[in-house]
Amino acid sequence: MKYKIIRILDVAGLRVFEPVVLLCYGEEPREQLKKIGLYIAIPVLVMVACVVAWDLIGPRIKTRAGEVPTPAQVVTAYDGIADFHKREYTKVADYNIEGEKREAALTKTKEEIAALDTDWEAIGAKCEDLLKSLLAKVPAEAEAKKAEIEEGWNKLVADLKSDEASATDAARRKFAYVEGISAQFVSASLTKLSDAVTKQDQVYKSDQQARAKELTAMAAKIPADDYKQKVEYVHQVNEHLVQTGKENDHMKSLRSELSERRGKSLPQVEDLRQQISKTGQKSEFLATRVNLLTDGNRQQKIDKAQSEMEDLKRKYAVASGPEMFALAQQLIQREERINTIASSEFAKPPTFFDQIWTSLKCVFTGFFIATAIAIPIGVLCGMSRVFMASMTPLISLFKPVSPIVWLPIVFFIVGAFITKPDEAWIQPSFLSSAITVALCSLWPTLVNTALGVSAIDQDHLNVARVLRLGLWDRLTKIIIPSALPLIFTGLRISLGVGWMVLIAAELLSSSPGIGKFVWDMFNNGSSATFAQMFVACGFVGVIGLLLDRIMIVFQRMVSFDGAPTGL
Repeated sequence: MKYKIIRILDVAGLRVFEPVVLLCYGEEPREQLKKIGLYIAIPVLVMVACVVAWDLIGPRIKTRAGEVPTPAQVVTAYDGIADFHKREYTKVADYNIEGEKREAALTKTKEEIAALDTDWEAIGAKCEDLLKSLLAKVPAEAEAKKAEIEEGWNKLVADLKSDEASATDAARRKFAYVEGISAQFVSASLTKLSDAVTKQDQVYKSDQQARAKELTAMAAKIPADDYKQKVEYVHQVNEHLVQTGKENDHMKSLRSELSERRGKSLPQVEDLRQQISKTGQKSEFLATRVNLLTDGNRQQKIDKAQSEMEDLKRKYAVASGPEMFALAQQLIQREERINTIASSEFAKPPTFFDQIWTSLKCVFTGFFIATAIAIPIGVLCGMSRVFMASMTPLISLFKPVSPIVWLPIVFFIVGAFITKPDEAWIQPSFLSSAITVALCSLWPTLVNTALGVSAIDQDHLNVARVLRLGLWDRLTKIIIPSALPLIFTGLRISLGVGWMVLIAAELLSSSPGIGKFVWDMFNNGSSATFAQMFVACGFVGVIGLLLDRIMIVFQRMVSFDGAPTGL
């Protein structure tokens, strides 16, 4: 059993866990513990250190999209992505569901909507608690202001009661009132800082005017023919300008800090805002579900259209004369509409995981195209020196070309063949990305295949000649089996290159996929989408690692040289 597990780990390229297996079987514990510490514990500690450093340094880096998100914020962003994916597929299921299952789902959804009132009421209560905590900080000399705020709150509560406002409306209006009051508190707390900034600005302006006045007076005393004093005067003017620039930069930073602090809300207000946003999104989602389970449901639409068609048939049965023509047209149109509804699908936006699936399809399409081109050419290069010599210039010329150069060229060529993208069986952007992946990733496979074929033992080929094997037999029984380890090494490198190229190609071409997801998030430019870009970065790395592991498995399955597979 021990050796079977070790063999599985070896084939999967996970020999790093071999010491754990040997330790479990009690084989040289000290040596295995040393290896576990070296190959598992130290890398894990390095990872933890990187995450801690990220958590500490990230918030200190300011960008136009806000601070660099911390690991906790990235995890929260992933939860939002997963929640969006789940909700969109729930809508698809609601659109297609029928019969008793639809009734049960509708009943459950209505119960969830009713339960949301409790959440809204809790938010309203938190707003009131926050207002009380703010009022407790009002100084004694501002009792009039405190009374004014309390009066405004009592009036709001009375208005909500008289208007019989819903729990949602009541929570939102209470939050709006508390948010306004908290903004006044923030502004009041910054009064001293604002006064200090204004005073510093006045000091700088006074100093600048005094220096300018002094320099003007000095210029009047310099004789016109005294070149030495004029040169010195230029230096003094330059020092004045440099000092003025420093003072202006300082004032700019002070005003920026003041503006930033004014724009920030209290943490309690931010928490309430997030709760309202989250509850509001859930409320909208449940309302959409109710629509999809009732009037928006496909089967409900079909039943309604069929009912209307039955009415038309009854009218047509008793109609006569010109009326029959109009009713016959309506019958045909209604039947076409029923067929259209029956074949329709819920139009949902692609989720993050849909984009990943699209990217995987694209990279494997490009990878298979590259493999189909690279292996035959590589075999011919390995078998024939003449062919190798003829291909070397082309390989050397095109191998370094960047995907950024290939992509627009491929776009033009694909566009020449697919003039009507809406009617094409494959999207031009998808095909262009796949071909770009193929053009950039075929070289490692081609070179390794040529190397593997050319390195075949000459004795094997001599035996083939003695046995008078044909070309097909030599290829399938000697050449390709002997070159397989190196061919798979090339395929492994090609797949990794293809995955990296694909992300860049999707990002530049805006074709569906994870690269487009990153580009859309970049253009959005908010702090939330900034965190989602980190999520995408993590998934790109994990998928790249998995693809590499898959190729290692295939490589080890065909390898007989016992070569190590690395980590």
